[in-house]
Amino acid sequence: MFESLKQRLNAFVGGVTEKTEPKLSAVTAVKAAITGRAKLTEADIDDVLSQLQTDLMSSDVSVETAEHIVTRLREKLIGFEVDRNSMSEEIKKAVKSVLAETLTPEKEVDLLESIRDGPRPYKILVLGVNGTGKTTSIAKLVKLLKDNGFSVVLAAGDTFRAGAIEQLQEHAQRLNVKLVSHQKGADAAAVIYDAVEHAMARGVDVVIADTAGRMQSKANLMEELKKIVRVNKPDMKIFVGDALAGNDAVEQATTFNEAVGFDAALLAKMDADVKGGSALSIVHATGKPIIYVGVGQKYGDLKRFDRGWFIDGII
Repeated sequence: MFESLKQRLNAFVGGVTEKTEPKLSAVTAVKAAITGRAKLTEADIDDVLSQLQTDLMSSDVSVETAEHIVTRLREKLIGFEVDRNSMSEEIKKAVKSVLAETLTPEKEVDLLESIRDGPRPYKILVLGVNGTGKTTSIAKLVKLLKDNGFSVVLAAGDTFRAGAIEQLQEHAQRLNVKLVSHQKGADAAAVIYDAVEHAMARGVDVVIADTAGRMQSKANLMEELKKIVRVNKPDMKIFVGDALAGNDAVEQATTFNEAVGFDAALLAKMDADVKGGSALSIVHATGKPIIYVGVGQKYGDLKRFDRGWFIDGII
């Protein structure tokens, strides 16, 4: 997992610290030889930082996020006093610090805590384009919530795509939860409203609503999504992105955030051969946290996203 990003970042650390090319500048090397410590100069890190920016972008890190990471590393490392014998570990700490900063959202979100403290029924709206693993991620969320003692109703708000209602119905039957649906082509806002009414009448804790996959090119669907939000006033909007989609996932997240806003992201297919850059870029581009990642095909394969786990996996 994250092998591409891991290789790029560790190559950067090696590029700064190796005695062979690229070398420390002559002045820095002499100081290090005499005192055992020396301050890094721009000449020591310029080439490797330029290479790092290119490498990050080839690992699905967006241009803007790659520039941010390189700029922050330059600020941290120029004038940074290092011990020649432990330089590698010191540089790694600096890199980890910048990555942690990049992955820190404007506001932290704890889904389970929000539900415990929130209204009944608690309304979750799930957003994302088709093919990202959105429906499967909804099923995994149902399993997570049921395991934590919450009752759940599903709303088949994707009335646009053929087979979407049937697909969600299959998951609902397997997980033993109620699905509220209308016919294909129905008003999605009305479907979700009915699901909320059903949950309210029966004391159900949470409503999770699916929506049609859409992008900015589907103006009518984006307008429908705005109507859903306006009518149903969800308590939490979760964007589902495909970890394999790279910069496409970042573009999708940015589009949804600008159109209707979302509170948190879930990255599906994180168990596949992902490069890892989309996670960094989504948080940096939107300011919203990644709260869960899909790590397998089973309903229980939903892992709470942890910055430390992610960073330790790549550096």
